[in-house]
Amino acid sequence: MLTVGLTGGIGAGKSEVSRLLVSYGAVLVDADRIAREVVEPGTPGLAAVVDAFGPGILAADGTLDRPKLGSIVFADPERLATLNGIVHPLVGERSRELEQAAGPDDVVVHDVPLLTENNLRSLYDLVIVVDASPETQLDRLVGLRGMTESEARSRMAAQATREQRRAVADIVIDNDGPLEKLEPQVREVWKELTRRASRGEWPTE
Repeated sequence: MLTVGLTGGIGAGKSEVSRLLVSYGAVLVDADRIAREVVEPGTPGLAAVVDAFGPGILAADGTLDRPKLGSIVFADPERLATLNGIVHPLVGERSRELEQAAGPDDVVVHDVPLLTENNLRSLYDLVIVVDASPETQLDRLVGLRGMTESEARSRMAAQATREQRRAVADIVIDNDGPLEKLEPQVREVWKELTRRASRGEWPTE
């Protein structure tokens, strides 16, 4: 089994790379999806978040009001750290369960938005960073996700810098251009991943 950490800044296109790798045969462990699961109604995770931030972060139906919570934590590093301290251990536990269920010859891709920020490099055999310029990220967040420029800049500022992400990368995928330029890169990366998995070749500490 080869374990891969896949990361990239918000708006860099990591989800599209993840989708392509799955289409080629990768086993995906999606930290964002798991992060939603561990704070669903009735979970200890949601109870802990409400205890830390108050019942005002709940929607009328009892689910987590993510936009409201986001507006709180992304403007306050200490509160963001509090939230991460609750959610990340739960995500890590569930991620390990999913990884252990994979086969011995599988390439397991962990889609981890905050891999760099949380110093998680050592958890994976290698790390892929999906890279785009801050200008491209901003354009995508405003144009495709409907954020205001202020919201987009706040989200970007809460993450690692482009240089910090590239510093932990074993493989960098350039996604500054159009989608048609991305797929051939990812296909070549997949060939490399399967080669390394079959031969047991990857960087070691």
